[in-house]
This record gives sequence, C-alpha cells and structure tokens, in this order.
Amino acid sequence: MARTDNDTWDLSNGVGATATGVAVGRALASRAPNPLINDPFAEPLVRAVGVDFFTRLASGELDPAEVDDNGDFGMARMGDMMGIRTRFFDDFFMAAADDGIRQAVILASGLDARAYRLPWPAGTTVYEIDQARVIDFKTTTLAGLGASPIAELRTVPVDLRHDWPAALRAAGLDPTQPTAWSAEGLLPFLPPDAQDRLLDNITALSPAGSRLATENLRGPSDAVQIMADRMRDVTDQWREHGFDIEMTDLWYTGERNDVIEYLNGHGWATSARSVASLLAAQGLSLPPDADEDTETLSGLHYVTAKRA
Repeated sequence: MARTDNDTWDLSNGVGATATGVAVGRALASRAPNPLINDPFAEPLVRAVGVDFFTRLASGELDPAEVDDNGDFGMARMGDMMGIRTRFFDDFFMAAADDGIRQAVILASGLDARAYRLPWPAGTTVYEIDQARVIDFKTTTLAGLGASPIAELRTVPVDLRHDWPAALRAAGLDPTQPTAWSAEGLLPFLPPDAQDRLLDNITALSPAGSRLATENLRGPSDAVQIMADRMRDVTDQWREHGFDIEMTDLWYTGERNDVIEYLNGHGWATSARSVASLLAAQGLSLPPDADEDTETLSGLHYVTAKRA
C-alpha cells in the first residue's frame, strides 16, 4: 500500500506493523544464548498487538530460521540485527545520562520500552513521540502488565509530519538544556525533504552538548528502493506461514542527503559505525555473500552526533 501525506496506522498495519516487527526482533534478541539486550516487554507487547505470525515468532513457537532464506535481511537474522541495533541506542542513551543529560526524546517510539527498562538516573525525563493510537496502545498495555516507567515519561501524541516541536515544548521539553535524541529506524519512512526538516528541527531544539543517535544508509542512490524490494521478497516468504499484512511500499525512495554530511554541515560533530563493526564487536558477522559496495546492510551505519 503506497504512502500518502496524511496516512495513519496502528500497530497491526502499514508502518505500525514494522514497529511490531522490530519488537519481535527485540524478543528474539532477548532470548538469544548470549543476549546483548534484555527487553522483557517485547514479547508481551507483540502478543497484545495480536498478529498471529508475529506472536508465534516472538514467543518461540515459530523458528525464524524456518520462515525465510534471505539471510542478510529476513527474520532468520533479526535477532542478531536487532540485538546490535538496540544495544547501540541503549548505550547511546546511558552514555548521555552518564554525561549529565537529563532530557531524552525518542522519535517514532513505537513499541520501544526504554523508559521502562533502562536504568535512568533520577531526574531524567523521557519524551516519546508517535501517533496517538500507537502511544495509547503501548501505555495501556504496559500499565496492564503492571509496568511503571523508571524515568519520568511524557508521551507526545503527534505525527512527525506535523508541528511536533511545538507539541514537544508544550509537553515540557526545555530547549535551553542539552537533550539526547534518537531517530531509530525512522528516516527511510520520511520523504527526503522531510528527513532534512526533521534534522533541522532537532538542531533548532538542541543547545550545545546535545546528542543524537540515528542511522545512515550509504551506497547506491537507490539504496532505499533496494531495501524496499528485499522487504517485498521477504514478506512473500512470510505469507507461506500465515502472514497477511501489507508491508511493501512503506519507504520513500529518491535522492536524499547523506545524514553524516548533513549533520556535519549544521553544527554537529559526528561519528559512525558500520553494521559489520558492531557485529564484529559481539563476535558476529555479516553473511559471507554480503558485498560491501552494493548490499544494504553493508551500507548501513549507526551514527552518533554531538552539538557543538
């Protein structure tokens, strides 16, 4: 289903279903023999969404190795990939907290439960931004599980295509104090010009010392299209196991600015780590047939930036 300017979703369709799929990955990563993360909320949140295919994967009833054979992008690799991705953003927030930052903003928070599971220092406020239906579902479900946020949690129900900076300030964000921001798994779901506006808005709200963590997809100009095509191939295999959600055509293709270069040009100092290096640090590796110049995962870098 092609994206439109004002499309909406819940966690069982469209863009929302990708958030549920990411939570499946966190559940798989948490069950790994030597887990990189511990997300006790991932599986119950997936179960509450009610997509049977995702529930069977998250609970261990369905072996991800039996679901697809696209080893560098599909469900068989999801535990490893979500393990390193989640660990990267977890470590980012905790490093910012260690440096005294007490405001954190999670953009497009989906089923992210960091406000509930990370050891935030006293006095930390976490802001979660997402569509109202997504936030309401997660908040209600976690309350039903008896979970309480460790940080002070302030939810901001607003579409990122609308005036989210005003909503964030209204929720209490102090733009004179350093903030730690995450834009995790978000940018390809924005049109290229909207990606720039998002980064510009973050910059405008970020005094010196603020931090940002996000991703950057380097390589061919059609890298996002390659990712979309591969996702289509993977979901076609999932349908053999009962998956019945349309998750194609969710990404915006076209030329977009390199995130690292853009941030460097707008007052940030950046550093980046490739997926391969993050995997290697944990004793893991990319599939042996991954080509450094053309494969999507080889071109994916995780970025941290500090406002000068």
